[in-house]
Amino acid sequence: MNTKVIAIAGGSGSGKSYLARSLGNFYPKKNILIIEQDSYYKDISHMDYESRCNQNFDHPNAIDSILIEDHLKKFLSGKSVSIPNYNFIKHLREKVDQKVKPCPIIIIEGILMLYYISLHKFFSLKIYIDTPEPIRLSRRIERDVRLRGRTRESIKKQYYSTVKPMHKKFVQPTKSYSDIVLKGTDLKDKLVKQIKSRIDLI
Repeated sequence: MNTKVIAIAGGSGSGKSYLARSLGNFYPKKNILIIEQDSYYKDISHMDYESRCNQNFDHPNAIDSILIEDHLKKFLSGKSVSIPNYNFIKHLREKVDQKVKPCPIIIIEGILMLYYISLHKFFSLKIYIDTPEPIRLSRRIERDVRLRGRTRESIKKQYYSTVKPMHKKFVQPTKSYSDIVLKGTDLKDKLVKQIKSRIDLI
């Protein structure tokens, strides 16, 4: 199987998941796999709940990049892997992993997907989505309130204490590694179709 791995990076709330899902709609489900970087948060089950809540989840050290690399190697070798299921409310990996098979197209998206240089050799295409901060923050608040049971106050506190400074230090600079830079305000059907065409040519 000739597997293409597409990496999508950009700040929190930039539109990474939207682009991944939109691209996924063009292909049969059996032909595409979408992986979230967030599934690879390191196991911190040894910490109590309060300590887990205070972790800096936007720092590169929070992600198990070694496991990502191992999984990508296996995918490209035609092997299945067990991807962790992460619980955002408990800040824990669930006890049951998700067993997945390799597909012709694998999209892996996350704020730091272009940060880990050791992963670049696996990527057929590297995309960075550049979105203005006010839009990213607004989207993050809406998502975390709706899906992760958080309050607006806690989201803003985390954003200004860790998310924003980590974006400036670790995420934004990775734009220079991308093959394509997209404006997060331009993610319309026409642009998504253009990216799909680019993927098909790889």
